[in-house]
Amino acid sequence: MYTGTCLCGEVTVEISGSISSIIHCHCSLCRKNSGTAFATNGFVNTSEFSITKGANKLSEFNFKPGRARFFCKCCGSPIYSANSDDKSRVRIRLGLIDSEITEQVVSHNFVTSKANWEQLETSLPCYEQHEPGR
Repeated sequence: MYTGTCLCGEVTVEISGSISSIIHCHCSLCRKNSGTAFATNGFVNTSEFSITKGANKLSEFNFKPGRARFFCKCCGSPIYSANSDDKSRVRIRLGLIDSEITEQVVSHNFVTSKANWEQLETSLPCYEQHEPGR
């Protein structure tokens, strides 16, 4: 089981399963949403993800139709995002998780969209878009 909290602690989550397809995403949307060079994202089965405290503290932003991003309205921490085309899972930012994570990052994605000031030095596979098979 994994547990996580937002920056201010008003929202807490539990994940009873594994985190899959963990990637470092360098696309401009992830950079803007995280305020960093890249965001580290992973997927969790919706049935294994729960908000254990502070569901009423969540705010929603829809950048594209059917794609919702949920964040803490107190501190702004991203909690998860959902895609109406795939209701079986949600995407989380791994920085939310307080527990040690056993799954590993599989790749860097959208590397041609990375910030011009980022020095990408990695032994992980790098892709211009999503990793193969997704």
